[in-house]
Amino acid sequence: MRRVGLFIFLVLLPLCLLAQEGRILMIIAPEGFRDEELQIPKALFEAKGWEVDVASKTTCEAKGMLGLRVKPDLSLGEVDISRYSAVIFVGGVGAQFYFSDPEALHIAQEAQKRGKVLGAICLAPGILARAGVLRGKRATVWPSEADTLAKTGATYTGKAVEVDGLIVTARGPEAAREFAEAILEILKR
Repeated sequence: MRRVGLFIFLVLLPLCLLAQEGRILMIIAPEGFRDEELQIPKALFEAKGWEVDVASKTTCEAKGMLGLRVKPDLSLGEVDISRYSAVIFVGGVGAQFYFSDPEALHIAQEAQKRGKVLGAICLAPGILARAGVLRGKRATVWPSEADTLAKTGATYTGKAVEVDGLIVTARGPEAAREFAEAILEILKR
C-alpha cells in the first residue's frame, strides 16, 4: 500500500507542478477593445501554462473593434488583485472608457501597490497614467496619448514596447506579441 502511495506522489507531483503557472487578469472595455491585443497575449499566456481571466465593467458580452465578442469572466467590482500575478489593460478606442473609471484606476493602483506585473497596450497606458502609477517611469503608448504620459510624470519613449520595473507598456496592436513576451519574461523571474 505504501508503494502505491509513493508511486502516485512521484507521478502526480511533477504533473501538478507543470500544470499551471498562476493567474493573469486581462481587462477589456465593454465595447471597442482591440481584438488582437486580447487574443494574441491571451493565447501566449495560456500556451505557457497561465490561467487567464477576462474582466470588464460588467459580465455582459463585450465587443471588440474588429468584431470579436467576449463574455467576461468577472466584472471589475469582482476583481480580487491578490489572486493574480499580473494585471493587463487591453487597448483599443474603448480603453478611454476607463480613463476616469474609479474601479479601473483603483485596480491599477492596487496592482502596483501589491507588486504585481502591470501591463497596458495601445491607449490603455493612459489608464495607468491617470491612476498615477507611471509617475517617474519610462512608458510608451499610442501616440495620441503621449502628452498624457508626460503630464502625469512619465517619460514617453515612443518604443513599440517599454519595460520599467514591473510595468510593461506597448504602443499598439503591432506590438501585441512582443508585449506578451515581455510580460512573460518578467513573470519568469
